[in-house]
Amino acid sequence: MIDFTNAIEEFNNYKGSEKKKTLIYNNKKYLVKFPDPIREKNKNISYINNAFSEYIGSNIFKIVGFKTQNTVLGKYEYNGKEKIVCACEDFTDSENVLYEFENLALSVNPDKKIETELNDIMEVIEESKMIDSKMTKQKFWDMFVIDSLIGNTDRHNGNWGFLLNKTTRKAEFSPIYDCGSCLNPMLEDQEIEGFSEVELKNLVVNCYSCIKEDGKKINYMSFIKQKKNEECNNAIKRLFANINIDEIKKFIDNIECMSDVRKEFYKDIISQRYEIIKRVYAEIKN
Repeated sequence: MIDFTNAIEEFNNYKGSEKKKTLIYNNKKYLVKFPDPIREKNKNISYINNAFSEYIGSNIFKIVGFKTQNTVLGKYEYNGKEKIVCACEDFTDSENVLYEFENLALSVNPDKKIETELNDIMEVIEESKMIDSKMTKQKFWDMFVIDSLIGNTDRHNGNWGFLLNKTTRKAEFSPIYDCGSCLNPMLEDQEIEGFSEVELKNLVVNCYSCIKEDGKKINYMSFIKQKKNEECNNAIKRLFANINIDEIKKFIDNIECMSDVRKEFYKDIISQRYEIIKRVYAEIKN
């Protein structure tokens, strides 16, 4: 793993809840995320779990074929303690800037506060003159399907968006970024070891997006199984052949510094969700 301890530090200008640094390593700029030990009270949580979530979630998107922010697992020594971190390479530059969806939502309808209600998100996409609405909808639903596979509970309006070219003013769907809230990062290995099959199944199916429908957070697996949203169905048809579950499992097995217990847990919940998506695909593919 890369040791980022002596990398050049710049003033941090990234938002988000995690503790983070902006570091330059080998002439590349990275947002380096540090797990926050006080995110949940009364838990002696490991310092590495949401680094793994960020790294695995991003790379599963990449395996499926998405443009994705490059992520690297590394280490950083702070106050005499070595921490496992996830370094996220900055995909912006002097010509291309990130324009998050929440900023688009603010500009489209000044009379309405847009949060994560699905109908509001679709309305912003349809009304905006700055983006390709048809393509954006497809990318949104593609992202939704893979977020359902990895159990991303925090794909809010501030962690997806568009890469805007300053010269051409053309906006394209940005690379996928910010996947640190997938794969149950707050669970410790000891908890995972004690799960029964029923408890594991509950984690698989009782996973909610922060996107809402009629004011309630969407349950990923229920939403997909209902097959009522044609755009979501079409995303499954587009993506399913690219979800190589064996490659995903192999990728997880090859990760350093992660316990076998956690590897098996990740492979199990992803595989079970994959089987649900597979059954839905079989029902809708024709």
